[in-house]
Amino acid sequence: MPKRRQRQSLDAEDAETLAKRTRHNTPIKTTTATSAGRKNSNAKYFTTTQGQKLPIELKKYWNNRYSFFNRFDEGIQIDEEGWYSVTPEVIAEDTAQRISQLFNRNTEFKTKKGEELYGRFCVIDAFCGVGGNAIKFAEWCEHVIAIDIDPVRLAMAQHNAEVYGVSDRIEFILGDFYELAPSLVADVVFMSPPWGGPEYLGSEVYDLKHMPFHSGQEWVDRARMVSSNIAYFMPRNCDPRQLADLFPGVPCDIEMNYTGNFFKAITAYYSDLATFGSCGPRILKM
Repeated sequence: MPKRRQRQSLDAEDAETLAKRTRHNTPIKTTTATSAGRKNSNAKYFTTTQGQKLPIELKKYWNNRYSFFNRFDEGIQIDEEGWYSVTPEVIAEDTAQRISQLFNRNTEFKTKKGEELYGRFCVIDAFCGVGGNAIKFAEWCEHVIAIDIDPVRLAMAQHNAEVYGVSDRIEFILGDFYELAPSLVADVVFMSPPWGGPEYLGSEVYDLKHMPFHSGQEWVDRARMVSSNIAYFMPRNCDPRQLADLFPGVPCDIEMNYTGNFFKAITAYYSDLATFGSCGPRILKM
């Protein structure tokens, strides 16, 4: 297992400087859930039980809101893009547990908030969105670095972490992971880069060479600047062989993530994460 490197904290001035290197440098502000993004004059909407007006295509996500956040009614905030990209909570929990098991077998535990135990290691959530994965990582490890390029979603992630009571273990950074990677230090990088919206399912095989913004290879190369321990959350129609070829010379374990009987996604684990905890398909109960 790689030797733990000392975490270099980013103070407020550093974070502001890094943010200016990205496409967004607007100050972070908290906002309520919104349906901004895919609006057009002919769009059809429905009204939620909370009085929100959302595009009709989001209704299936709204009906499954408790699978994304089981504490949704306690004030969870999410925007339209967040509905499409948030990880089901059972998958986020399973990923956090698997990563924690690798580090917890050779480390001390720290007690906080009663009997809660978590391992002394740091995870980067490179595309945190509204915080689904970052929250679960914070429940299992000492420190999480949650990065997002969108200031509104980052503010929502911070608010949602407060709902779950874990915001004190998450460092929120406004920025582009691709640009920030050379300056970051952590034990694990978790990545779920933009897949291209729901349209990705229209392809028989999701081609990692034609992902939005950067290719699958380029994202992995960036993550390797931080750590060889990478968890890569990707569409279920990815080619496992293509995922394995992204990081030649290190073990790769392809985990199929199921919620109930539904094949939801693939998580590719690299390096020590691949050799510890390999278990094949993961069938998780909602």
